[in-house]
Amino acid sequence: MTDSIYIRPIGLVPGPQSEHGNAIPLAGTMVYASRFAVILRRDGEIAERWLAAPETMAEVLGQLPDEVAGDAEQQWANLTLAHPALELGSRTVRLDQPQVMGILNVTPDSFSDGGAHADPDAAREHAAAMVEAGASIIDVGGESTRPGAKAVWEGDEIERVVPAIEAAAAMGAAVSIDTRKAAVMEAALDAGAVLVNDVSGLTHDPRSAEVIASRGCPVVLMHAPGSGQDLHEGGDYANPVFDVFDELRRRRDEALEAGIDASRILLDPGIGFGKSLADNLALLNALPLFHALGHPLMLGVSRKRMIGALSNEADADARLGGSIALAVKGMDAGIQLLRVHDVPETVQARNVWRGLRDAALTDFGDLPA
Repeated sequence: MTDSIYIRPIGLVPGPQSEHGNAIPLAGTMVYASRFAVILRRDGEIAERWLAAPETMAEVLGQLPDEVAGDAEQQWANLTLAHPALELGSRTVRLDQPQVMGILNVTPDSFSDGGAHADPDAAREHAAAMVEAGASIIDVGGESTRPGAKAVWEGDEIERVVPAIEAAAAMGAAVSIDTRKAAVMEAALDAGAVLVNDVSGLTHDPRSAEVIASRGCPVVLMHAPGSGQDLHEGGDYANPVFDVFDELRRRRDEALEAGIDASRILLDPGIGFGKSLADNLALLNALPLFHALGHPLMLGVSRKRMIGALSNEADADARLGGSIALAVKGMDAGIQLLRVHDVPETVQARNVWRGLRDAALTDFGDLPA
């Protein structure tokens, strides 16, 4: 008999009320939570649920079976953990509010921009425009990960990404490399990248964890079910939310065992990778749960297929409205990093969202204590 426990924030409130004792800042962000579901899963099935508030959580945790009590205590501590800023070269990226990561695809077959930035000059111009618009990080990718895309030899991938990374780094941008290959990670870090975004969660290349540990750079571990070339295969879930949570925890633990410092790990639930529309919606509605893993969270939903599925099959370049809606959903869940194609529009949405949450601009004193 195998038990597992999950603490899921379900009561999110718009303003700081921690002084009243009925809400806490979620992972140190501008999002506050007042109610939590404590869920016991036994042999893959939900066995029991409890509802708790911050002031009653200790009582609920005291009722749990011994084999999950320690994990529950750690998850509760993680939910209230304030993450320090990311130090990315000369740039400091605060994690107490949403930050925008701009996507720079230098592939000829990207699902969203069709190779529009494969040319080095076009890539440089687009990177500069995203930095000027307010992107905190530029994420450079040289291999398409859309369903059915052909694998790219690491030498070709390096040829694609290095000029773009050097150009973006030269303009003072914090640059991330979107790759699952250790040789590409090394070349990118040598060229000026300061963060690795691995869609395979360091499972694709056996050398990847060693590279990250030795370089000491931050890494984003994303969930995708596929273990081979196709990251989208094998997406069969008993419960998509808890299964993805458990797998991200396993990949995090493997990264720690490989010598990667916990403070350098970010997590991404991998929306759209080997997941059905229903799976994606379930994950998006459960995003606050993933703070219980104790690491900053990244969300990549920009122009994804699910937006088309919910909007009369709109083409990828006609999914701005849906992309903004999902970005705001992520902000409401306390997501620290939003990976997007449309930087100016997302930054504007973030700034308005931040204004609505700012206690200096809005008096939340009339909310019930």
